[in-house]
Amino acid sequence: MEAKAGLGRAVASPAAGSAIGGVVLVLPTGRPVSGRGPSRLAGLAVRPLARSLARAGAPEGLAVHIVRYRGRGWNGTEARPAADAEWAAEEVGRRYGDVPVCLVGYGMGGRAALRAAGHSAVNSVLALAPWLPEDDIARAPEPVKQLTGRQVLIAHGTNDARTDPELSYRLAERAKKINRDTCRFEVHSDGHALRQHHSEIVALATDFVLGALLPRSYSRPVADALAAPPPLGLRMPLAAGFGRSLR
Repeated sequence: MEAKAGLGRAVASPAAGSAIGGVVLVLPTGRPVSGRGPSRLAGLAVRPLARSLARAGAPEGLAVHIVRYRGRGWNGTEARPAADAEWAAEEVGRRYGDVPVCLVGYGMGGRAALRAAGHSAVNSVLALAPWLPEDDIARAPEPVKQLTGRQVLIAHGTNDARTDPELSYRLAERAKKINRDTCRFEVHSDGHALRQHHSEIVALATDFVLGALLPRSYSRPVADALAAPPPLGLRMPLAAGFGRSLR
């Protein structure tokens, strides 16, 4: 029997009785082609980020869930992780009512987040080192129309040998033409796992997610990146120490 997509329990929830003001759906990575079931390790890999977001946002009514896919493969036109992300956004409405959703994806999860942004509950997307295979793009450009009206931030390591950072730049460039609220940060000298500047990535993710979902303003670097025209706002360097003194 095929596994079902799921949300499971929130990583951390606001205090009992507190109103939910927004929901973060964290989307793990996966494999280009696979018939195997969901990967527990992929879920565990994004749990530290999910916990950081929950710790920062739960006091203000933020709930954070890690999406469990039906399987670990993208599998060509099936694009299962994207479909599962859309299902999860719909499930948020059933559980929490009409609240804004931010899709936060890493690797293949980044592509799923960008693809699923058209769901009516989604107001923002954070794609970390998104997997955008050149062969797929050669056949048909990755869609960007669904990003209209969303807050969009992409972050990519310049030394990523697994997912080409230039491809995420090209997507951001196309998205910016139809959605001015698009920006992209470059993490200089970092690789696919974004380990070298992990604390800065967590700070950037937290700043963006809380600013998109809660009544907060973005930090100056994020606000400047969103406002800047290309290519500046799409090649914004993530400064060392980001998050230590944001404002």
